[in-house]
Amino acid sequence: MSVDLRTRYLGLELRSPIVASAAPSNSEPDMARRLDEAGVGAIVLPSLFEEEIVHEEIELSRSLDATTDAFVEAQDYFPEIQTWVGVGDQYLARIAAIKAATSVPVIASLNAATTGGWLRYARLMQDAGADALELNLYRIAADPRTSAADLEEIDLEVIAGVRASISIPLAVKLSPFYSALANFAARAVNRGADGLVLFNRFYQPDLDLDTLDVVARVDLSHPADLRLPLRWIAILRPQLEPTVSLAASSGVHAGADVVKELLVGADVAMMTSALLRHGPGHVRMVEAEVRA
Repeated sequence: MSVDLRTRYLGLELRSPIVASAAPSNSEPDMARRLDEAGVGAIVLPSLFEEEIVHEEIELSRSLDATTDAFVEAQDYFPEIQTWVGVGDQYLARIAAIKAATSVPVIASLNAATTGGWLRYARLMQDAGADALELNLYRIAADPRTSAADLEEIDLEVIAGVRASISIPLAVKLSPFYSALANFAARAVNRGADGLVLFNRFYQPDLDLDTLDVVARVDLSHPADLRLPLRWIAILRPQLEPTVSLAASSGVHAGADVVKELLVGADVAMMTSALLRHGPGHVRMVEAEVRA
């Protein structure tokens, strides 16, 4: 018999619950096209980080101001900069290129820590053609003077700020480390989240004993990591309105993983590590397992 895998996520009609979640390669039109051909329901782009935008603006301002008053006769030597193609502009151009190369919804991603003028990029992502926006909250609570309640309120203000900037659907990707996760999830929805993605993975630094340098360690997920989002989607699904979308992220590698997440109430199951290991064609095998 025919198996209908269509689902709704963030109000969008998807042909499949298998979603290609944020990975660096997703920003390449050719990879996005291959994911589309393999059968994914949607594609999430890698995040544009607030820190990237702010750092670039600071460095550009510092460079332009470095010798402003040093040599008066040189002030008119260089022509005024009319345009500057920064990381934000490059990201917006990728959205447009990927939309042109694919037929499935494209979800932009914004990693944010504060509210500020840079939030205009949320609106610019919408204007560039993004079908939805995933707000990626990633915070290290390292200041002993700041309480959990203070940090949660900052995150809620960011959610509300992004929501006010756009009219397209908004998903919020959460960390599992909130003191009272169910409470925060409900408050995030009240501040404007149309859906929640469970969970954000924190990449832990390591030490190189030969050089004594701090080094990045990016470890791909394993099937056992599925249990954390599985548990929390099962807890949250009956407590949230049916219109609130839930996405499982972390540990989705095979068709059985997708089915488990759907059984406890997820609308979609997101894959990154499995696609990095096996390539976009892996989607076809996972979909066949789901149908079976």
